[in-house]
Amino acid sequence: MALEQGLIQVYTGNGKGKTTASLGLAFRAVGRGLKVCMIQFMKGGGPYGEQMAAERLAPLLTIVQTGRPGWVNKDNPHEKDKELAREALALAREKLTSGEYDLVILDEANGAVSMGLLPVEDLLSLMQEKPARVELVLTGRNAHEKVIEAADLVTEMREVKHYYKAGVPARVGIEK
Repeated sequence: MALEQGLIQVYTGNGKGKTTASLGLAFRAVGRGLKVCMIQFMKGGGPYGEQMAAERLAPLLTIVQTGRPGWVNKDNPHEKDKELAREALALAREKLTSGEYDLVILDEANGAVSMGLLPVEDLLSLMQEKPARVELVLTGRNAHEKVIEAADLVTEMREVKHYYKAGVPARVGIEK
């Protein structure tokens, strides 16, 4: 099965659930026999539960983790973080245009742009190169207004309350 029409979706905002929403879409696509590739920007730690699940759903679901372990300094990003983000974007372009995938998810690509790891123009260029029958999803906080403008669907997750503020750490199987 192939998509008749591929669109561009953006999941952004300060609330929890952007990556999870994109994984839900991936799960639905795999259920219909579509091939999915997720490139995770700035997520060099792990392994995360979604990578373990992808191994079980291979070859329909592929997840590629990129970035260094730990947090990126958003005020003064390390040159290595910029280099890894550029490499991840090149890989994303390769996967997006390969003809192998029906859905390509760039997890935290919006965050990579907002933290200065990638110029917004590079992400916009990739969006313009999207083949007509491939769905593209971009997740991450602080989606650039030009990315929002170029997308077909934009969903904003808004934090109302988060247990992290009450001292609950990231939990295995829920956040990682």
